Amino acid sequence: MVHPSAPTSTPPPNDPPAQVAAAVSQPERRATFSDVLANREYRGILSAGALSWLGDYLAKVAVTALVFDQTRSAGAAAATFAISFAPWLLLGPLLSAVADRYPYRNVMVVSDVARMILIALVAVPGLPLPALIGLLFLTSLGNPPYDSARSALLSQIFSGDRLVLGISLNLSLNQTAQIVGYLAGGVLAALNPRLALSLDAATFAISALVLWTMVGRRPAVNDRATRRNLVRETGDGFAIVFGTAALRGIAVLVFTSMLFAIVPEGLAVIWAHHLEPTGTAAEVGFAQGLIMLASPIGYVLSGLLVGRLVAAETRRRLIRPLALLAALSLVPALTDPPLFTVCLMAAVCGFCIAGMMPAANGLFVQALPNQYRARAFGVMQAGVQLVQGSSVLVTGMLANHWPLHQVVGLWSVAGVVLVLVALSVWPPADLFTAAIERARRLNEAPAAG
Repeated sequence: MVHPSAPTSTPPPNDPPAQVAAAVSQPERRATFSDVLANREYRGILSAGALSWLGDYLAKVAVTALVFDQTRSAGAAAATFAISFAPWLLLGPLLSAVADRYPYRNVMVVSDVARMILIALVAVPGLPLPALIGLLFLTSLGNPPYDSARSALLSQIFSGDRLVLGISLNLSLNQTAQIVGYLAGGVLAALNPRLALSLDAATFAISALVLWTMVGRRPAVNDRATRRNLVRETGDGFAIVFGTAALRGIAVLVFTSMLFAIVPEGLAVIWAHHLEPTGTAAEVGFAQGLIMLASPIGYVLSGLLVGRLVAAETRRRLIRPLALLAALSLVPALTDPPLFTVCLMAAVCGFCIAGMMPAANGLFVQALPNQYRARAFGVMQAGVQLVQGSSVLVTGMLANHWPLHQVVGLWSVAGVVLVLVALSVWPPADLFTAAIERARRLNEAPAAG
């Protein structure tokens, strides 16, 4: 979304619709990594995000190992790992609405400081399991406002192709942090899980400092005079996403794509046991690690190749083909492929998802009025979390009764059908043009007044 004070190539309000459409679709200069990294605020957001992500992945492995060591219960360990999804499913959109009430930088800093304190308490020795899980849940409550504020802040700093490339870099760095965090977390979990938790607390502290010193303060998009009941404001986020044809089309395609893209990572441990039925614990663990890392590697490669080498207009045209290819990439699971092929399928799926998401996000931002930024991103993120969690849960339950390769293959065939349905209701170009122009007029209305 273009910030009101940012330069824009969109025509003035009195231009006829044909000129508006031409301007919106006008090709723009391809952004470069230098363009986005030259911005001090973006470097601050990117650095802070990398620190938080790295600490989070370290902590996920460490906490799971700590709980399993204390309880010897796989269910307790799995519940501990899954607790980070709960705030998005229960309170995510509501907490994201809070982010629109305050300056985005302040929301991110406060979230970091709160999470630093809470995760430091998790590291205290001898903590009872219920207290530990409760603290983890409270820590995770900081994720929705932080993530929504960061997404909204990026759209205030950048517009157009620079925004898309910035999102792509963020996505690639997130996946890189996941790879490093999982590997380092596994080592630290075996040596000293509480050290990993202490490092996580330190990353939150440094992240807050980086944001405070490198990101400028901006006023809240919703001042006190325009605030309503928080629940109603949250409802406004759902209304803008699902009540606008252009935004609804993007949301449906994104949710449909995420329904199957998470399956290789979410079922990696089951797939590893299926592929190595007589293998040692080390062989099964190695296979699980390769499957879990394949998708993030695909994400990183896509961010570097598609995000940098493909022109902006081409990336927008690739949104739909890449969404379909992502679903198709997992269909060969029906043939019960070997480990290498499974990893290749997961990497291709990750590559396609990472290729379409930044462009879809950039289009979403353009059609989104300023005052709904964090709330709309909160709705999208909550939907993605719900879809991913449900997908892993359902396919895991199905795998209790049928061979995993058949479950994944048929699930992906269903995914292809759903993506085709989503593509059949993809809005025509004129609806995107109208939504972008409407958002621009709303964004400029205060300045005009």
